[in-house]
Amino acid sequence: MYLNAITAIKNGLERKFEKIKVPYSKNDLAVLELLSKRGYVDSVSRKGRGIKRIIEVKLKYSNDNPQISGVKFISKPSRRVYVGYKELKKSHQGHGYFVLSTPNGIRDGYEARKEKVGGELLFEIW
Repeated sequence: MYLNAITAIKNGLERKFEKIKVPYSKNDLAVLELLSKRGYVDSVSRKGRGIKRIIEVKLKYSNDNPQISGVKFISKPSRRVYVGYKELKKSHQGHGYFVLSTPNGIRDGYEARKEKVGGELLFEIW
């Protein structure tokens, strides 16, 4: 699940790792590719075949500081939070993103407002 992948990234950044590996899932790959597109991680690649598939994430730093300052998980397995596109606000005065699971796939808040689609609010990253 995406919770484990994001937590592994946070822990890797705190330990100043160059790369981390997380188990493969389509949802995790979509979330990590979105983070790569928005500049929070350097690159994401799928490795292995069959049951031994993993996702290798190259972490990104700026001036020896992690690119990700913080993450707040909003939806959890015990509590799902759904929002419409009109209810989406800017995260951290425009310096962060909300990540949503929509019928069109994994989107950030900006893309969801642009496409006028809502969904499950997964987490906020800045």
